[in-house]
Formats: sequence, structure tokens, C-alpha cells
Amino acid sequence: METLNFFPSVETPDEGYQKTIKNCHELLPTLPQSKGWWIDQLFQYQGFWKLSFSIRGSMLINDHFKPRPTDIIVATSPKCGTTWLRALVFSIINRASFDFSHHPLRKANPRELVPFFEGIIHKDGSTSFVDGIPSPRLLSTHLPYSLFPTCMTDDTSACRFVYICRDPKDVFVSKWHFANKLRPKELPPLSLEETFDLFCKGVSHYGPFWDHVLGYWKASVESPKKVLFLKYEDVKKEPLCCVRKVAEFLGVPFTPEEENKEIVEQIVKLCSFESMSNQDVNKLDKRDQQRPISNSDFFRKGEVGDWVNHLSPQMAEKLDQITEQKLQDTGFNFH
Repeated sequence: METLNFFPSVETPDEGYQKTIKNCHELLPTLPQSKGWWIDQLFQYQGFWKLSFSIRGSMLINDHFKPRPTDIIVATSPKCGTTWLRALVFSIINRASFDFSHHPLRKANPRELVPFFEGIIHKDGSTSFVDGIPSPRLLSTHLPYSLFPTCMTDDTSACRFVYICRDPKDVFVSKWHFANKLRPKELPPLSLEETFDLFCKGVSHYGPFWDHVLGYWKASVESPKKVLFLKYEDVKKEPLCCVRKVAEFLGVPFTPEEENKEIVEQIVKLCSFESMSNQDVNKLDKRDQQRPISNSDFFRKGEVGDWVNHLSPQMAEKLDQITEQKLQDTGFNFH
């Protein structure tokens, strides 16, 4: 959940960019609004609650982005395993380029290696920066599937999406901790009860959470060669199987030689929460205007079921009831 401040300001955006920005500025005051979890207001845009910079990014993608057949979009609802998925896809695609003992993930946070799509589209006042990324482009996003242009989602487009979801109870707890890390010190912490109420109503970054998940789930059922759908709990339980599944989907399955060399096991170890959280680069706790989110903010526990340490039985039951209602007759469940 990066912010626009991550990217340099632009002095002279091109004409098309300016038109999209103007349209965005005119649109924002007309949208339903709610208080944000840490900074800024949330706006309801095409059914989802988003920060203004994310709406701008979405509009720029729809107006100006030119997809390539080799594009790979790493997609998540916030706090569902974004950092792990970025690291995994990068490692799979680039496994022949690096020695594991000197891998880029030992020196850089995954967000440096797989840029944030709705943020990077702002860079330099045009799509020139993202257009200049060599193929295959790896881009990370929190955008709902329905907000992408049809040139990326219809059957004529060969770009692929890898999506991961997580138990909503763990998602909520992780988002609550994350939001309190990022709130300005002059503001009081967000109470668990207040944010729980907002989350249940669907008012959270890129929420409603259930709608976000179902958008990608339905796309994966309808277009299994375009969208791969993963569950965080499955990844924790059977990481080797999940890594092989992602590689197969991306068209780069592991060879018998790679299996003999235990490349899959090395990727699992490299991308594990324990490994990444212990890299010096991911222990950095520095925030500033250009980087309002520090590398260490992305790492807390990475555990399945940590919600039991925070939610009352009544809260858990309410979330389970909402989840059951939202998923009814969809063919999907979190278990």
C-alpha cells in the first residue's frame, strides 16, 4: 500500500497525462467519501474504497497503459502476502540470472524489484517510465480485477495475473497493525473496534475485501490461463507445491536438472518470511516524504491464525458470518 509520495513530482506531464489528471480532479469531489485508516480520505470509486492517488493511477492505466503479452501482474488485496508474492514471482522468472548467495532479494526489498503499478504509472508525467521497463515486465498491484482495462483482461490479451488471498480475519488484524504503524504520531491510535466496524462495512483500502477476492476468483475460473488464484494458507502449508504451480502457470516450469539441484527448495527458503525479514535491507525503519512506508513496515509475523490473539469470539463469528454470506453460491471458500 505505497503512496504517491514514493514517486518524484512531475513538472511537465504530457498532454494526455494532464487530461487524465484533470478528469480525476474533477471526479474526486463527486465520489462518496469516508475517513482513511491512517492518512487521507477514502473515496468510493467503481464500487471500491481507494485513496485519491490510487484512483488517479487506475485512470492513468486505463487511459494510457499499453500491455504486452509477456506482462505479469502480481495482484493482492493489501496485507494478503504481497511482499512474498513479489519476491516469489521475481525469483522464478529470474532464477537463471542470479546466484542464490548473491541474490537481489538479499540487498533490496521486493517492492524495489517489482514496482507498484498504480504508483509507477505516475512517474515522469507519462507512461514512458513503465513503457521503458524491459520484458517481461513484473508489476505489483492492489487494484480490483474489474478496474483493469479490457485490453488487459479480455481473451485477446496474453498478459497474466497471479493473485493471492488470505483469511479475512488475519487480513483485518494485519491491516489494523499496518495502519497504526503509518498513522502520524500526533493522531491517536486506531482502536480495534473502530477499524473492525469499518472493515465489516467494506470501508478499507481497496475494499470491500470480499468483492476484491471474488473478482479475481471468478476471473481465474473463467480464464485459468490468464489468472492464477492462490491462498496464503496453502502457501504456508505446501510451499514447494505452490512454487511449482506458479512456475507452470508462467510458462517456465522447473526442469529435471533444476529439481535435482533443489532450485525449488532454494526459492522457498529465499522467499520465506524468516529469510526476508532477517535481511538487513528489510530491517530499515526509515520513513520520509519520498518513502512514507519503511521496509520494516512490511514485516510483522506472517503467521496463519494470528487473529485469535486479537479478535474476540464475537468479532470472529461476525466476520465468519459476513464471509459466508458474501461467498454464498460462488463456489469459493477460504478453507
